[in-house]
Parts: sequence; C-alpha cells; structure tokens
Amino acid sequence: MLSKLSTRPTVRRCAITSAAGLALIGAGLPASASDGSAPDLSRFYRQKVVWAKCEGVEMPEDLQCGKVTVPLDYTKPRGATLDLALARYRATGPSRGSVLLNFGGPGSAGVTELAAGGEDFMDLTNGYDVVSFDPRGVGRSSPVSCGGTDAGSALVTDEDTDVTEDPRAVLERVRAAAAACAKHSGRVLPHIGTVNASRDLDVIRQALGDKKLNYLGFSYGTRLGAVYAAQFPGKVGRLALDGVDTLTEPLSEQGVAGAAGQQRALEDFVDWCAKDIACPLGTDARSAREEVVRLVASLDQDPVPTDFGGRFTGQDLVAAFSGALYSEELWPSLERALASLVEDGDTRALLGFSGGGSGFRAPGVRVGAGTDGVLVDQDDVPADNLPAALMAINCADDPDRPDAERITRSLGRLRAEYEQASAVFGRYRLTEYLMCYGRPRGTDYIREKVRDVPTPKMLLVGTRGDPATPYRWTVETAQRLGDSAVVLDNEGEGHTGYASSKCVHRKVVAYLLYGSLPPDGSSCGPEDARD
Repeated sequence: MLSKLSTRPTVRRCAITSAAGLALIGAGLPASASDGSAPDLSRFYRQKVVWAKCEGVEMPEDLQCGKVTVPLDYTKPRGATLDLALARYRATGPSRGSVLLNFGGPGSAGVTELAAGGEDFMDLTNGYDVVSFDPRGVGRSSPVSCGGTDAGSALVTDEDTDVTEDPRAVLERVRAAAAACAKHSGRVLPHIGTVNASRDLDVIRQALGDKKLNYLGFSYGTRLGAVYAAQFPGKVGRLALDGVDTLTEPLSEQGVAGAAGQQRALEDFVDWCAKDIACPLGTDARSAREEVVRLVASLDQDPVPTDFGGRFTGQDLVAAFSGALYSEELWPSLERALASLVEDGDTRALLGFSGGGSGFRAPGVRVGAGTDGVLVDQDDVPADNLPAALMAINCADDPDRPDAERITRSLGRLRAEYEQASAVFGRYRLTEYLMCYGRPRGTDYIREKVRDVPTPKMLLVGTRGDPATPYRWTVETAQRLGDSAVVLDNEGEGHTGYASSKCVHRKVVAYLLYGSLPPDGSSCGPEDARD
C-alpha cells in the first residue's frame, strides 16, 4: 500500500519457522517443545512492562512509556535482541486488560501517533489500558533508514522521470537504493516484516498480562491483525480491523487498485470543490477534472520554484493530492492550497500534504526522551524512517521478485493499466511496482496461509470512498478469513472510518468494550460523518 509511507549489512531472507513451530506458537506455547524442535522463547514471555512517565516536548501528562524485549531472529532466541517502544493511557476505572493499537503505514510509529491523537481513543479507557507500540524497524524500535540520500529515497526515481523510457537504467537506481537502505539500516532489516511483527505482538500481549489480544488496527494494521489471527488463533480476543488491506494482491495490482481509489476520491473532491464559487479549478465539475490533468501536465513540463530551492513538479502535486485525499476533513485546506498555487505560485501549503498517510493519521508531534531510558525523541529517528520502513515491510511481505527482463517487458502494459485506472495517479503509482527490485524475496506466508482462521468473531470495517484500501478488499479479506469475519459497510469518504464516522466509532467501541457486534453486512451512512 501507499504510505502515509532499510536495512541490513548482510541481506538474507526473513526466516519463517517450520509448520510445527508455527503450530506451537499459534497454540500459545512460548517455551520449547519437549523434543526441542521449537526455539525456547520462554524468557521473552516471562517479562513484564515497566511503565514510567513519558518526558519530552508536548508529551501528554498522562501518557506512560515502556518497552518490551524481543528476539531479533525468532529462530535464534539466544542471539541478539531488540527493544520495542510502547506507550499507554491507563484505564480510567476497573480494567479488563489492554487494547493494542496499530496506526498503519506500514511505518507509522505508535508512540508518536498515540501522543498526537489519544483523544480519539479515550472512550476505550472506560474498560482498557490503551496501548500502542513502534513495530520493529519503526520509530524508536531499531528504526530502518536509507540514509536520507537520493539513492535511498522513498521514490527511487525522480518524480518527473518516466520509468518506461529507460527501465533498465531505472532498475539500476532501484538496486542502488536497496543497497543504500541495507547500508544504513543495520541488523534489523533481514528480520523486518509482518510475520515477525505478529510474533512481537504476542510477546507484547503476554508482557501486558493479557490472556487474549484485544486489538484495533488501521490500514496496514489490519494486515498485522489478520496475520496474528492466523499465527495465534487461540490468543485472539476482540479484533477490529478498519480500512482492510489486501492479503493476496501483488504490489503491481495493489498499485492499480490504489490509483483507481485515489482517482475516485479526487473526483469526489472536485465535485465538492466545483460547488464553491471560489474553487480554483472552476465551477463546472467536468471541466474542473480536466483542469486537474492539465495542471499536473503543465507542472511536469514547467515546474515552479519552491521556497526551499527545489522545483515543484506535477508529480509533486500528485503527491500532495495523495496525502490530502485521505480525509474529507482536509478538503477545505486542499482547496485553499490549490488556490495559493494557481493564483500566486505558492507551493508551501501543498508541500505540507506530501507526507500523506495510509494509516490512521499522519504523525504530528515531536516528543522527547524519557527519564526512564525509553527513548521517544523523534529527533533520534531518521527523517526517512517512514518511507524506508514502508518499503522494507511491504517487500518483506511480498514474495514476487520479477527479474529485469520481465519488468522491462511488463512496463508498457502496466503503464496502460495504471493510466486507465487514473490519468492523474497512474504514473505516480507505477513506481511502486519497482520498489522491491534488488531486495530478497519476501515471505509467501501471508498470501498462502492467512485464511479460514478459527478465531472468535472479528469486526472488519470497509469505507466505500476509501482512496487507499478499496472496499472490495474488505469483502475479499473477510471471505479469506472465513466465518469469523463480520463486515461493517461504511458509506462515507476517506481512509478508515473510526475517526470520520460517528456510527463506525460507536460500533467499534461497543464491540471492543462489550463484545457487541453489528450484523454482518450492516452499514453506516454518509450522514454519520463526524464534525
């Protein structure tokens, strides 16, 4: 998936335990089997979290920080370890345990996100400690990086470069980017990815003292939740998955789906904007859509200078659209930013959207280092950690590695498919097809094994106007997960429904707090949008 948006001195494939080992882990048996066939993880499952006040700039007074230690390599638990950063808001009354949050990305740092947006989850503190964490490779949990150089940037080609013109040259740049990520990320990269993050999640569950995992995951966080359900079905409590990710589509198909979803969201925005006499795109919706295409092409041909000494291209504008369309609440700000560009050539407001976000919300708070030794200072996190982690995790989760010849043959056809999905976003999203070139093949566990999970009922929320995770992914994932999946149809706009729909919010909270599930296939209307 496209992010709101690596990694090893020695590149090697992320290890998966044997089927027998997975069966033991799935049954919730952390210690080694009697015949010694499974690694002994008991020392990790015996730990307890020590909580202390999170000190630092603008850290909420009542937010606490802690850490959990996990093995770097689950097949070698006596070897190197990682510390994962955690944060929590304590329950306001009697607690039934914890509910864990993952904000998506992949690459969103849970500590920072919870500090920035904790008010959205305060009703859950009526029965739970609300906990989030930085997954391995993210934030303060051994963050990956590509060095902050051009070779290691999230988009490994210049955004005004057509990758189909000289694909072999582009692939060499992609390979160089992968090498830069390996150089700057250290030991964690070969062990990054959702299969290992799910194992970490189970260690966190035990360290919190919970017999079952209660969980709320957004966007990529739904992939993590589904993998956990497959690996640890006996430890599943109440799992709510909002903005449901695909478990089966290769990156090339995900890009097409993402381009189509973003195009639909853009058209909805343009229709809304055209009703305002001040809309910088005009007041005729059809002409306004054509104006967007013209504006992107014009900026690609003749970029405008920015206050930072760079150039603002049409693809930079597309990146800004990508970020702004994740929430309907951002539409008025996007309209004003477009007006600043069209009327004054001012790109500052649009550049503010370019960070984007495929998770719950974009990080918005800088925090400091705790006196308890739990570091949560964003100044200590590489500036490119979010895109570097997104690439590393998505590539670790994807088993497809076409060679240069196959990629070269495919690009013409794929370009046509992407541009048919969206004349605006197609070219921008096509680069995602290339991002794993030069990296080791990822696991096929998610695609092959995450299905028909024997767990209690789980709540899956899909939003009809979601630009990042199309509603059909919710339906398809529910079918894969089997009888345990209950679908809530949110007929609103934007990426995920918890923060944008009062109806979705109520139903998710009722499920997590009381186990009250809506009927499968029930819906929340667009009139339920939150103010």
